[in-house]
Amino acid sequence: MGDKKDNLTAVLYGIEDLRLEQRPIPVPKEDEVLLEMDVVGICGSDVHYLVKGRIGDFIVKKPMVIGHEASGIVSKVGAKVKHLKIGDRVAIEPGYGCRMCEYCKAGSYNLCPDMIFCATPPYDGNLTRYFAHPADFCYKLPDHVTMEEGALLEPLSVGVHACRRANVGLGSQVLVLGAGPIGLVTLIVAKAMGAGKVLITDLLQNRLDVAKELGADETLVIDKNASEAELVKAIHERMGGAPEKTIDCSGAEATARLSILATKAGGVGVMVGMGAPEVKLPLVNALAREVDIRGVFRYCNDYPVALSLVASGKVNVKRLITHHFNIEETAKAFHTTRHGVDGAIKVMIHVQPKDANNPK
Repeated sequence: MGDKKDNLTAVLYGIEDLRLEQRPIPVPKEDEVLLEMDVVGICGSDVHYLVKGRIGDFIVKKPMVIGHEASGIVSKVGAKVKHLKIGDRVAIEPGYGCRMCEYCKAGSYNLCPDMIFCATPPYDGNLTRYFAHPADFCYKLPDHVTMEEGALLEPLSVGVHACRRANVGLGSQVLVLGAGPIGLVTLIVAKAMGAGKVLITDLLQNRLDVAKELGADETLVIDKNASEAELVKAIHERMGGAPEKTIDCSGAEATARLSILATKAGGVGVMVGMGAPEVKLPLVNALAREVDIRGVFRYCNDYPVALSLVASGKVNVKRLITHHFNIEETAKAFHTTRHGVDGAIKVMIHVQPKDANNPK
């Protein structure tokens, strides 16, 4: 275990203002555990807050600890915690609801209006050496699952939720738009859930090369100069017909439109990526062909499934990891993610001092 006085923390003060500073080590409540953080992955939303200072109505108005894709080791246990003990390695589901509203009681806690989510203003994230979190949102990792895999359960859970919303099943014909980290996890989950064919698209060939390694049946580089009709035709030709399920992991208006136009009549278009607050969609096309449009907001009751997929070996998320940094190199890690340096997909920050848990 590391130095109990050292709680180096990455704090976002505002646009382009990310600092490292010491913070007090939190005291866990009776239903929480104190975690000695091990590794934190950088998400596109973290970069967006750094660059823009906001995502929609979530605005950074005061200093906020960044980071939410994480794993750690239990350092202290609250009085009411029974299922975890000191030394347990856990993945951290970073968002939890009020537990009292109609959404929480119905099991849809991701829709709770009072959701507390790491590194979503005004709540602090977990790119810090010590972090307290509700114990029931910490999942013990089997010995053969690495801490990096534990951190990657966060984006993997988004893929699980997206595929569940799309009702992906045996033999499904699935189109995934966007081969960034979320598109790639959606691909591997769709294949694990029995999809018969998955076509994934992107603007960049190097991302699609990774997708092929991860099991994509078909890939398609999007030609930005092509018309919508030409893109729809290319997708249908590559898939041998129209996909029953389209999952947009980009959030661009162009892909949101494709998720309707390219989908088979009676199919479903699932919107995962978040872009502009308002976009222009071919709504009459969707109505006339009964294409369902479904939203995805994070995940809900999906972490156990994501952990099972990794622990059983059904999915391999390690290939997503391209870069490693120590917490002292946080600025460089964010630069690498932001600019896609050296083909960056998932950048991991190791939180503990070099002479402690992280020998790097």
